Amino acid sequence: MSTTFLEGDLVLLIDRKQRRYLVTLSAGASFHSHAGFVAHELLIGEREGTTARSTGGAAYLAVRPTLADFVIEMPRGAQVIYPKDLGAILIEADVFPGARILEAGVGSGALSMTLLRAGATVKGYELREDFAAKAQHNVRAFLGEEALARYSVELRDVYDGIDERDLDRVVLDLPEPWRVVKHAEAALHVGGILLSYLPSVIQVAQLREALDDSAFAMAQTSEVLQRGWYVKGAAVRPDHRMVAHTGFLTTARLLG
Repeated sequence: MSTTFLEGDLVLLIDRKQRRYLVTLSAGASFHSHAGFVAHELLIGEREGTTARSTGGAAYLAVRPTLADFVIEMPRGAQVIYPKDLGAILIEADVFPGARILEAGVGSGALSMTLLRAGATVKGYELREDFAAKAQHNVRAFLGEEALARYSVELRDVYDGIDERDLDRVVLDLPEPWRVVKHAEAALHVGGILLSYLPSVIQVAQLREALDDSAFAMAQTSEVLQRGWYVKGAAVRPDHRMVAHTGFLTTARLLG
């Protein structure tokens, strides 16, 4: 990847209060804020890490957004899965380059782009046309047009069944995953992994009951808590705020 910003690149602008703004560079365009505007021409052709000043004198550090940055700042319709959980999903589901994955409930595409960036091929099932369009837009914006060769979204209800066969993984972000267990049994190959992301432990309990009465085994449930630290000179302490509970990850393997 070039270290020089080009037209069409995504750029994260960070002000002195650490507020973040995601922009796509375009000749003739400007980023506007309460402190005036920054012409995109000030950034096109410059290297990452440059500082641009607005017409009001505000300084903005310009860097390329990481995947975590993009997930938090990108246009969204549905609530996204937090970066701390996205990283855990890659490990818990053992996602690998070339993996064939069925993802149901694509939302705004945060999980889709995470799976794609890890090298997987993803088929998405989504009920809402606006969510499907938003997910595909966000995937294209962050990963580029070539990622769409490994990504497609169908407007359909996974509760009605899964057409794909010999899948490596089935990843679910929807409220009643126990209704998908039997469909996943037919869609996955032996040894394949089902992963479900759920906000409520009541939902988890119902899913685990369905898994116990299925061909899946080795079921386990976990959650990820993330706490930052304040470090400034001799002042070192945990942050007053932390990203605590966001969702439960449940995985199981199809053993037949």
